[in-house]
Amino acid sequence: MNHSKTHHATIRNTDQGGIMIEGPISSSELQAYQFHEHLTAFRPPTQQHEALIKIADFPEGRIIIAHHNQTIIGYVTYLYPDPMERWAEQNIEELIVLGAIEVAPAYRGYGIASGLLEISMRDPFMENYIVISTEYYWHWDLKRTKLSVWEYRKVMEKMMAAGGLKPAPTDDPEIISHPANCLMVRIGSNVKEETVKQFDQLRFLKKYRFQKTRGDL
Repeated sequence: MNHSKTHHATIRNTDQGGIMIEGPISSSELQAYQFHEHLTAFRPPTQQHEALIKIADFPEGRIIIAHHNQTIIGYVTYLYPDPMERWAEQNIEELIVLGAIEVAPAYRGYGIASGLLEISMRDPFMENYIVISTEYYWHWDLKRTKLSVWEYRKVMEKMMAAGGLKPAPTDDPEIISHPANCLMVRIGSNVKEETVKQFDQLRFLKKYRFQKTRGDL
C-alpha cells in the first residue's frame, strides 16, 4: 500500500494568540519544533518528541500537530497496531490506530483536540483506512478535570466525533473490563467490504475463533 499523505492546515484563534494546526508533518519538520514541557501524558516530553519523530518516518505514520509559534502544544498520532495487539493479528494494511492525542493543559478548552482530528480527516487518503482508537478510563485526566468517568466519556465521544470516530462493540477483554471503556471506529468510504468483514472478526475475536474451531470439527 502506498500511503499517500497530503498536508492540510488551519488556524485556531484563542486569547493566547493563533494556534496553527497542521499535518501530516515530516520527521525533519518535527525536529525543528520545541515540545511543550507539559505534554507528559504518555512519557517525558523529550522522549515523546523523539517517539513522534520516529512515527513520522513510518510509511503509514501520520503526525498532526498544534503549535504556538515554534512550540508544539498538541498532537495526534496514527500508525499500524502494535504487533502484540489483537488488531494486528490479520495484518490488515488498511487498519491504522489513533495511537495518542494530547493537548498541553494551558491550551485546553479551545477545541484544539477536535481541530487535530478534523485536520487529520481532510486528507482524502484517510478514506482508505479503518481508523480505531482504544479508550480506557484509567488513561483519562479525571483528577484535573474533576469529571466523572461518564462525563469524561461524553466529552471524549464528542471530541472523537470531530474525526468521524464512533463507539463500536467488541469482545476485547481490556475494553469490556469496564463499561466506560470503548472502541472508537471510523471506516473510510473506500474500504472494501471484505476488509470490513476481516475487521469485524477482530472486533469479535472470541466468537470468530469459536466458530472457526467448530467448523474444523
